[in-house]
Amino acid sequence: MVKEKKKILEIETEIIEGVEVKLESDILNFKGQKGENNRKLSNPCLSIAVKDGKIILKLIKKQSKSEVKILKTFVSHIKNLMKGVSEGHTYKLKICSGHFPMNVTTSNNEFVVKNFIGEKIPRTVPITQDVTVKIEGTEVIVEGVDKEKTSQMAARIEEMTKRPGFDTRIFQDGIYIINKDGKEIKHD
Repeated sequence: MVKEKKKILEIETEIIEGVEVKLESDILNFKGQKGENNRKLSNPCLSIAVKDGKIILKLIKKQSKSEVKILKTFVSHIKNLMKGVSEGHTYKLKICSGHFPMNVTTSNNEFVVKNFIGEKIPRTVPITQDVTVKIEGTEVIVEGVDKEKTSQMAARIEEMTKRPGFDTRIFQDGIYIINKDGKEIKHD
């Protein structure tokens, strides 16, 4: 019986200029001009190293499809973390009020929508830590270093004005995501 050599899959990711990366017991710490971010990336099948301006991920155990998927997921997390500390993540939302004029503000670390479809009680969502929310005319801009926190805040703002059971083609009042971190979203 012939033994096959185990193939070691290795992916190298270049560290963006102006970003510092430190590895401390499975926690990658990123520091850039926009801020700091960290993430614990650990898996028994993977090894992570930071050398010569690169982050090296190696698959050291069996190479099934699920392990390769985990490896590629970690690479995506690393790229998002580097982009966050160097450029930041930005989500844009559009305020649409066709029937009732909405009043949208931020106060006391909360995002507040008053007079949504004529409601007397304002709808509020707490603003996530390390995320900034700005209102510019009919646009709401959500910015942050951590992509997950930023996208979750944008989703919570959109979700607070959803009305189940109403056709959005007719009842268009609400706040909708129009740009996800540089990608335009088309609503039908």
